[in-house]
Amino acid sequence: MGKLLYIIAAILIIIWAIGFIGYSTGGIFHILLVVAVVAIIAKFFLDRRRSRRFF
Repeated sequence: MGKLLYIIAAILIIIWAIGFIGYSTGGIFHILLVVAVVAIIAKFFLDRRRSRRFF
């Protein structure tokens, strides 16, 4: 039973830390998310264009 309380406490601390970091760096996170989505879309279209050259 004692281990269970420590596990729950650790999980709550981790969730709190993620929320605190996410709240304070929300703008940076959104910028990085947009950059990642643009990179994925660009890679998709570039790979698609390259595959057409070989056929």
